[in-house]
Amino acid sequence: MDVDLRKLRYFVAVAERLHFGRAAEALHIAQPVLSRQIRALESELKVQLFARDRRATELTRAGEQLLADARPLLASAEALRRRVSRAARGADTFTVGFMPGLIVTPAVRALRERHPGLTVEVVRTTWDDQADAIRDGRVDIGYVRLPIDQRGLRVRPLMDEPRVAVLPAGHRLAGKDAIGIADLADEHLLQNPDAVPEWRDVATELRGSAPRRPAPVFHAVEEKLEHIAAGHGIVVLPLSVVTFYTRPDVTYVPVADIPPNQVCLAWDSSRRTPLIGEFAAIAAATAA
Repeated sequence: MDVDLRKLRYFVAVAERLHFGRAAEALHIAQPVLSRQIRALESELKVQLFARDRRATELTRAGEQLLADARPLLASAEALRRRVSRAARGADTFTVGFMPGLIVTPAVRALRERHPGLTVEVVRTTWDDQADAIRDGRVDIGYVRLPIDQRGLRVRPLMDEPRVAVLPAGHRLAGKDAIGIADLADEHLLQNPDAVPEWRDVATELRGSAPRRPAPVFHAVEEKLEHIAAGHGIVVLPLSVVTFYTRPDVTYVPVADIPPNQVCLAWDSSRRTPLIGEFAAIAAATAA
């Protein structure tokens, strides 16, 4: 049996929202059409993917497994489409993804000098899409900050960076030489707690429960800094990010008792393009 990628996309839309109506709106199709497509997929796979009643829609165990497998499969299909489209246009392009605070110019320039006919492009990524950009073909190789979901990727360490707490200029901890992660336990974290598991763990331990307020979704460093300056909370970031975005109403203090952030190169493990290996070697040499 061949799996229909369109049905998989429909399934992922519902699984991510756990609501058929909102998924149908996002897909720009009628809800009855979406429901029929999901039932058809369940029939083809001979499993139940959703448990539904009048109050809620939940994934079954089979649905959870399909969601985990469908995302990388759909990303690979999108990557294939992008690369084939570029080849049809005759475009000789190599694209490098990078996270905020990282300088990739030396490695990019070196690759351009080795291949004068090659167009080397750069794409800024975020915590949320740094791995997805590799899987769906937006970039050929990416400078990533761990942790990431490494499934389907080859990851090569490059360097470590100390992490700092980013605070409003008038914060009670501002000006200290260093602090511990426990000093931040009562602060409101303005980022995904998975990016700072040490804070999440100590906050849970000291409070006896999970953090009270959910972290807001701020995708850009600039957004986070605006909210920090306004006194809405704090973030923990690699040192290079903070020094790159220096501003007078925000300060930072080293966090002494958490491990550094690890910067790595990552690329699709199934690809054998010589340029990927060549760029990885250049990047390792320029980072040394």
